[in-house]
Amino acid sequence: MIICKTPREIEIMRDAGRIVALTHQELKKHIKPGITTKELDKIADKFIRSQGAIPSFKNYNGFSGSICASVNEELVHGIPGKRVLNHGDIISIDIGAKYNGYHGDSAWTYGVGEISEEAQKLLDVTEESLYRGLEKAKAGARLTDISHEIQKYAEEEGFSVVREYVGHGIGQDLHEDPQIHN
Repeated sequence: MIICKTPREIEIMRDAGRIVALTHQELKKHIKPGITTKELDKIADKFIRSQGAIPSFKNYNGFSGSICASVNEELVHGIPGKRVLNHGDIISIDIGAKYNGYHGDSAWTYGVGEISEEAQKLLDVTEESLYRGLEKAKAGARLTDISHEIQKYAEEEGFSVVREYVGHGIGQDLHEDPQIHN
């Protein structure tokens, strides 16, 4: 069931989202060859807390990290650890922050050092897929309009979507309806 939010709840969620965006900006400065995913996790944890929020993922269903850090072939929910980033890697970082009882959550993928043309194309197509999906997110549209647009563009560009994973709503709970296939 989709829970409609009040204007005040939306404002708090916007603040939580802003903290997540600022955390991404902070981590981007540190994503370089030689850093471990655990070091990135510590930087994110400290930064989120400095903003008056708490990491949403820490201890969520037993998850040990403050971020999810998935490198190269790892799809999602990678646990930060001793893995060292190298030139040419791509890393997807999922960040969640709970602020005044509401969550913000966003995942972005970054290149480490110089990346291959194919990896850069993957990043570019993924970002453009997001924007094309957002164009379909309007009053009166169906959720399938969003997922269809994402899938259509990805496949036109020679990629595919992973159907087992979805985007989701947020609020007082980290994962709320609706689920949107991406």
